[in-house]
Amino acid sequence: MALSIAFDNSYARDLEGLYVLWQGDLAPKPRVLRLNEALALELGLDPVALLGPDGAPALTGGISPTGAKPLAMAYAGHQFGGFSQQLGDGRAVLLGEVIDRNGLRRDLHLKGSGRTPFSRGGDGKAVLGPVLREYLMGEAMHALGVPTTRALAACTTGQTVMREAPEQGAVLARVAASHLRVGTFQFFAARGDQDNLAKLADYAIARHDPDLQGLPDRHLLFLRRVVARQAALIAGWMQLGFIHGVMNTDNMALSGETIDYGPCAFMDTYGSATVFSSIDQQARYAYGNQPGIARWNLARFAECLLSFLSDDDDEAIRLASQEVDAFGAQYEAAWLGGMRAKLGLASAEGDDLDLAQSLYTAMEGQGADHTNTFRALGRLTSADNPVLRAEFTDPAAVADWQARYLARRARDKMDPYLRTAAMAAANPTYIPRNHLVEAALRAAGQGDMAPFDKLLSVLSDPFTEVAGQEAFAQPAPDSFGNYLTFCGT
Repeated sequence: MALSIAFDNSYARDLEGLYVLWQGDLAPKPRVLRLNEALALELGLDPVALLGPDGAPALTGGISPTGAKPLAMAYAGHQFGGFSQQLGDGRAVLLGEVIDRNGLRRDLHLKGSGRTPFSRGGDGKAVLGPVLREYLMGEAMHALGVPTTRALAACTTGQTVMREAPEQGAVLARVAASHLRVGTFQFFAARGDQDNLAKLADYAIARHDPDLQGLPDRHLLFLRRVVARQAALIAGWMQLGFIHGVMNTDNMALSGETIDYGPCAFMDTYGSATVFSSIDQQARYAYGNQPGIARWNLARFAECLLSFLSDDDDEAIRLASQEVDAFGAQYEAAWLGGMRAKLGLASAEGDDLDLAQSLYTAMEGQGADHTNTFRALGRLTSADNPVLRAEFTDPAAVADWQARYLARRARDKMDPYLRTAAMAAANPTYIPRNHLVEAALRAAGQGDMAPFDKLLSVLSDPFTEVAGQEAFAQPAPDSFGNYLTFCGT
């Protein structure tokens, strides 16, 4: 008997030509390993039913729930700068859309459910470690206040999947505001299919910015909204030391959510050139490059909309360029606003941008832990207080900045107790430390989910310092070595 879910499948209904109806593989022994029960309730789903005998077959893709219309989405994209006219869901299906308890439309998407017409030679499978990694990362980002896709469930399939060694097959059930990407628009734009591109644009506007529907300049305004969402998103990443690792245009969601947690990681030691992805050989997506890459991706999106902006080509380019060029100022404003909160500044002064940037300059090459350096600022009380300097290999490297910062903070005249509380709420104690993530995934692969569950619990409340959890706030030991991540999901 199939699970019953009240789907309302607008993507299948409205965007024919942008997908292939497709059923996932039937898993031999499907099992729901972990269910995000709070998210299930938010979606209006029944956790008991999802954990019942019909839940696992539905969440691994083999038996579609009543009301589902599973499909593999088509899209194009620039991958590491090179354009591919056809990519698409090579190991995933969009199971359907639900209207959650807040009236919001949400996609339910399965990763690892088997081969599709877009698989390009891949096996269409996912394995347990990367599935649990995406579950963990998405929930951590959600708790940190950064827009993100989230995991509804991590399931095992009972199948062995070959990678470098045999691994457990798994499927991630992922929830998103939508899976519309820059690459979705590039699919039709690359084919010169203006009719379907217009249909897609109106669908995207109706879904994400319904107040723009029917306006004569709706495409320009939609571009403006997408730019603003991306500026805020990337600022959030940068303030946390997060490195996405694969900012291809097919991984840039128009909703402004973080999507695709393949080779991502959070920094311990700060470095603007930090790269964790094993496939990013040219450091295209290094930490410090992320704002510039976001702008480049937005330019590719704007190119898809040119024909809707003006009948005059030069005017269309001028209008699009104006919106894309605004990304820099919008990103800077979002970043500076967040940095003022992290620095404990309630007021604004003209020199604040330089003050914030100068801290990062001081941190470069000094072994300063990104998360703990900002957390130390909340405990900084006087010029002779060593708590900040202790994060630096050479304490003198930050001495002048510390004096300048304390003088600026004194001018702010915020109540010290309120400032301490505000900074604690802006600077997390706990992030997904790479060595802890790897330890949890390694244990899970051996059948021990306790480290994963504990880490997930700690990361669900990242701003509250808890006695006994000190190990979760410490950077990796030297023995952990250089860290590499892989596109494994």
